[in-house]
Amino acid sequence: MSDQVCEVSPIVADDDNSLPVPGSGRVLSAYLVVQVCLFLGLVWKWWYFQQADQIYQQISISDSFFPDWLESPRVVRWAYLGSLAGIILGVLGMLPWIRQVCAAVVIATLGVLLVHQASYNDMTFATSLWVAIWTFWFSTRMERDEPAFLLRRGAFLARVIGSMILLGGAVGKWTPEYWSGDVFYDIYFRDRDYWVFNYLREHTQPETLRTMATWYSRKVIVVETVVGLGMWLLPAKIAAAVGVTIFFSIAFFSNNLLFSVLWCLVGLSAVGFFVIRQPAAEQTQ
Repeated sequence: MSDQVCEVSPIVADDDNSLPVPGSGRVLSAYLVVQVCLFLGLVWKWWYFQQADQIYQQISISDSFFPDWLESPRVVRWAYLGSLAGIILGVLGMLPWIRQVCAAVVIATLGVLLVHQASYNDMTFATSLWVAIWTFWFSTRMERDEPAFLLRRGAFLARVIGSMILLGGAVGKWTPEYWSGDVFYDIYFRDRDYWVFNYLREHTQPETLRTMATWYSRKVIVVETVVGLGMWLLPAKIAAAVGVTIFFSIAFFSNNLLFSVLWCLVGLSAVGFFVIRQPAAEQTQ
């Protein structure tokens, strides 16, 4: 009787296991950072919606420009709550289709807020809508695209959106009133109750304060213009650092209420930090 030899194949690590899995790792982290910051910015408006809801219940405001449903307090209330619920469910949802549906719901509810009589003039919902559109696109690609490619493309789109919003803000300030500093002086330097301007009023003379307002205003115009024109051209991680710094500092040094507008852009800019560095061999191909 011959000896029976049993060959046991050694366990070989699958090379594919070392690669990032679509929809996980850095891709999932980038998605979550954007969603959390989008949620944070909308929650920053909670105090406003509490007060506005009470006022709308007591005082009926009507304008022939808006149809009845865009004047309804219930519509704006449920649109706002719906946007928050959509973000929460999109984060907790374990299936790709749930994320995509929730992202679409957030876009729809923010779209309503952007045209409703009670909220159409609030920049919060303009920036949030752009970020929600990015989120919807990103959620449709998370399980389809190779992670490194998706993060590079996602970071590029993120900085294009950031550049567009900064440039739009700069264009609105290309006026003699802003360049002279009159607008910023009246809005902030004269009597704004905020730590930066309180400190300046306590430690500077009125004439000096007026001059500071002029140069502060010109600095804002130049920075928003230059970065708006050029941020989308920067490498991903540098653009991320520039975007996060600028969008955070605008609110931190001017008015903390602006965080409702800017938190979502801080999160969107941060996507560049998750970009996977390409090996030198791949970069030369």
